[in-house]
Amino acid sequence: MFVLVEMVDTVRIPPWQFERKLNDSIAEELNKKLANKVVYNVGLCICLFDITKLEDAYVFPGDGASHTKVHFRYVVFHPFLDEILIGKIKGCSPEGVHVVALTCTPPSDDAEQVWVWEYETEEGAHDLYMDTGEEIRFRVVDESFVDTSPTGPSSAEVASTSEEPPKKEAPYTLVGSISEPGLGLLSWWTSS
Repeated sequence: MFVLVEMVDTVRIPPWQFERKLNDSIAEELNKKLANKVVYNVGLCICLFDITKLEDAYVFPGDGASHTKVHFRYVVFHPFLDEILIGKIKGCSPEGVHVVALTCTPPSDDAEQVWVWEYETEEGAHDLYMDTGEEIRFRVVDESFVDTSPTGPSSAEVASTSEEPPKKEAPYTLVGSISEPGLGLLSWWTSS
């Protein structure tokens, strides 16, 4: 679920931070830049683990800051396929149950905006509801990264006069499944 990723970056340290230890300033700048951000095809960055190598620092003309090439390891959330995770249901929509972008395909109850799993037994069908805020156990079956880097306007967009807001996409989504024994809401599996 959490992995250490080796990264290299050039870190800019402003002059007012020169009085601090270099490692402390670099750690702060790296966490400002990466913490709680998704790096394309890497995962969700959590926090700096350690700095493995510092190269020479340079001060460029017209800029009083130092620029240091840094080799470091970062803690990243990137679950592997088939890993079992537990999360909280964020919401339900016609597309699925959303748990950090989890989607599944049981029938839904549109009137209540909840998803219902119709569980068949020898005694008949039972409706098991998935309410917002409940904890759910699921298996990761797929992941997708979307490059959300800013781009310049295309010629079609420039010619267009409509002011339609751009569609927001999540940069990193996981698709999960609850169609196996032991998966689903934790309340379904508690013994009475």
